[in-house]
Amino acid sequence: MTIIPAIDILDGKCVRLTKGDYSSQKIYCDTPLDMALLFQSKGFRRIHLVDLNGAGGDHIINRSVLHDICSKTGLTVDFGGGIKSDADIESAFDAGASMVTVGSIAVSSPDKVAEWAERYGADRIILGADARNGKISINGWKEDSQLDLFGFIRKYKSIGIKQVICTDINLDGTLQGPATGLYRKILAEFPDIRLTASGGVSSTADLTELKEAGLDSAIVGKAYYEGRITLDVMAAINDDKTDG
Repeated sequence: MTIIPAIDILDGKCVRLTKGDYSSQKIYCDTPLDMALLFQSKGFRRIHLVDLNGAGGDHIINRSVLHDICSKTGLTVDFGGGIKSDADIESAFDAGASMVTVGSIAVSSPDKVAEWAERYGADRIILGADARNGKISINGWKEDSQLDLFGFIRKYKSIGIKQVICTDINLDGTLQGPATGLYRKILAEFPDIRLTASGGVSSTADLTELKEAGLDSAIVGKAYYEGRITLDVMAAINDDKTDG
């Protein structure tokens, strides 16, 4: 299983939220590049980078941070937050993102996402299936749609998108453990997707549990920033690493 460290950006700084609540922000680092370089030094090859300002707005806001990390590290960056137009996705790829995560736009404009999958390749598009009580949430998790999580995944699997990041919003940032039961159900329904767990990870045991459940990868954020899991332990579990 690949362990993917997370960097969430708000106003240019590395922060974490609880359950997507912007008022709950806690700043962990003023310079996200420094955090990315630290992850790279520990042998990680990929990070999950989220523009929280963009996620809650109409377009990418923290592009300069994305460009800085992509140009000054050798990390594979999957980027999400604010990708809501052709200009946004072009900007993200031009800044160096290897993959982009689409969430709100996948709800509001499925034809546009299908077009992007054809233009850029379905392997570069990650479906952000972030759900609260079984329904997909949008616009920085400020709104809940009426779309069912499983139907949402099924729709995009039918056009060739196989990478899915699924967050149970009720667990995100809580350090109460991941939604392993939900992930098992998703994998039982869609055994050939590459499912990434996001939210709730609080311990090494949680990561072991996710690996045994068949997850392709797991995003770790607050557990590291709060000292619950060390980078060395995360690196030891990680199956996708450099010699760094």
